[in-house]
Amino acid sequence: MITFKTNLGDIKIKLDFDNAPITAKNFQQYVEEGFYNGTIFHRVIKGFMAQGGGFASGMDEKVTREPIKNEANNGLANKRGTLAMARTQDPHSASAQFFINLTDNDFLDFKNESVQGWGYCVFGEVVEGMDVVDKMTLVETGRFGFHDDVPKDEIIVESAEVDAA
Repeated sequence: MITFKTNLGDIKIKLDFDNAPITAKNFQQYVEEGFYNGTIFHRVIKGFMAQGGGFASGMDEKVTREPIKNEANNGLANKRGTLAMARTQDPHSASAQFFINLTDNDFLDFKNESVQGWGYCVFGEVVEGMDVVDKMTLVETGRFGFHDDVPKDEIIVESAEVDAA
């Protein structure tokens, strides 16, 4: 289990090492390195998703490790409460950014191994704290530089830790 302590409350996440081993290990490694401490949820779209893991306060982009292989063909679906990796147009470009699905987003699921069909890899789920994630959608958002849907009041990950078993 991973606990994200945010300025809105705690979010507990269970990673799926069985179905998304590369992605779950990558995410846990970022947590263990303290990478997510002080990051913000920089993109929140009500009825869609809340994205974080790439920017520190003030929209300061963080440097990440190399991208990982997209494991979206693992049979898991982008359902409410699941975590998936964010990426660019390149299906295999995910590194540290992730999002929490606020609703069932079936259109993000794997269809085929084409650029359009790869989808977004689900690798975990929120097991406690969806009320905190839902609170994120109440924050007013706007434009910041080239970015849309940025919360005007920062949603900060104060710390992210792997819970002792």
